[in-house]
Amino acid sequence: MSDEQLPPVRRKLNFFQTMSAVLWSFVGLRSGSDYRKDAEQLNPLHVVIAGVIAAAVLVLVLLLIVRAVVG
Repeated sequence: MSDEQLPPVRRKLNFFQTMSAVLWSFVGLRSGSDYRKDAEQLNPLHVVIAGVIAAAVLVLVLLLIVRAVVG
């Protein structure tokens, strides 16, 4: 089958499901089968946005913890 004959990839997960997958990935508790299933269904733009949001929240939480301990 050539690339022209392949059906288009259907993305099915919404942003909140993508955020959940990204958060589980941050923790490192994704099973191989879940990873493969998500890789087929996640919207790459949602993954990037969710990753940036999760990283920003992580940095803010760490900064708040440090300020509470130091102050």
